[in-house]
Amino acid sequence: MVRTQIQLPEEQYRRLRRWAGRLGVSLSEAVRRCLAEHLAQEEATPSREERVRAALAVCGKYADPKGPSRVAADHDRHLAEAYRR
Repeated sequence: MVRTQIQLPEEQYRRLRRWAGRLGVSLSEAVRRCLAEHLAQEEATPSREERVRAALAVCGKYADPKGPSRVAADHDRHLAEAYRR
C-alpha cells in the first residue's frame, strides 16, 4: 500500500468518522471503501463518447423499407432502449 495524506473539510471529517465508527473500521479503511465505490461507479458509467456512439448506432436502425414509420414519433423510446443495453 502507498501511504498518502489528505485534508478534509471539518464536516466531511466528522461524517467520515461517524460512518467509520458505525462500520467498525479505521478512517483509512473508510476512505478506501468510499474511493473504491466511487471508482467502480465511474467505470460502470459509459463516457459521453460511448453514449454518443450508441445513439449514432441507432440512427437508421428502424428504417422501414415499406415507407414512413413511427420512428420519429417514438425516437425517445428507441434511444432509451439502446441506452439500457
